[in-house]
Amino acid sequence: MAAPKDPRKEFYTGEFDKQKQEYPGVQKEMEQIPDCGEESYKGNGRLSGRKALVTGGDSGIGRAAAIAYAKEGADVAINYMEDEQADAEQVKKVIEGAGQKAYLLPGDLRDEKFARQLIHDANEALGGLDTLVLNASMQQAVEKFADYTAEHLETTYKINVVAPVLQMQEAEKIMPEGSSIIITTSIQSFSPSAHIADYAMTKASQTNLIKSQAQHFMDKGIRLNGVAPGPIWTPIQISGGQLQDFLPEFGQDSFIGRSGQPVELAGTYVHLASDESSFTTGQVYGVTGGAPIN
Repeated sequence: MAAPKDPRKEFYTGEFDKQKQEYPGVQKEMEQIPDCGEESYKGNGRLSGRKALVTGGDSGIGRAAAIAYAKEGADVAINYMEDEQADAEQVKKVIEGAGQKAYLLPGDLRDEKFARQLIHDANEALGGLDTLVLNASMQQAVEKFADYTAEHLETTYKINVVAPVLQMQEAEKIMPEGSSIIITTSIQSFSPSAHIADYAMTKASQTNLIKSQAQHFMDKGIRLNGVAPGPIWTPIQISGGQLQDFLPEFGQDSFIGRSGQPVELAGTYVHLASDESSFTTGQVYGVTGGAPIN
């Protein structure tokens, strides 16, 4: 049996370089590339035969979930922006290397027609859909409150709130009993930061969506839960999600003293997708490095 590892030293603990990419960012071009489980995640067949769609599955947390699902035996479709094709191709290679089928479904979730059709395209490609991870998000920091524009706010809400609702409407038409929907919300839902107030508001909306609709979906035999990450090192941070001056010490104020890596959330997504959590619905699991969610 392997000895336990000190979480304070398990992953990168140094400062991050200041680095700037245009939204949505490409993970393969980052300094200090996030660990999404390409090598570190080990599967045990917990999702054998499952068929999953992960939005924002090309990088960061969505990438970690997609890779973990494949290593646990699921076929996986991922959605992403066309600018993220290079990252998506990497994920496809990892999924296929795990012996599973991978499907790449690029497109912009701000487009209502595409957002709805994506569910049906994934269902057709996979030959069914029983696991849906609504992970894609818009996060763009501002220097001061006066910088928020109507366009900025509308874009954030379209991707973070409107698209998940539309996709859940389509999903309930086709997902079988025993399926699982998982929404990536955030510690920002419970402890909002001023420079990403619009993002925090949408994450609070997602948390309320989970709690308000859990019974509705359970009436169809579908579990609905959420994951609330804390400070996790992903492309969203360097493509406008954080102010540049915040990057070097990003996550160092967590109880663990560092930022999290995407792979550290993978097990939670696997658990919520699996039959192990058959009595769990309407819940939000915090993976925050110690910050409470309440």
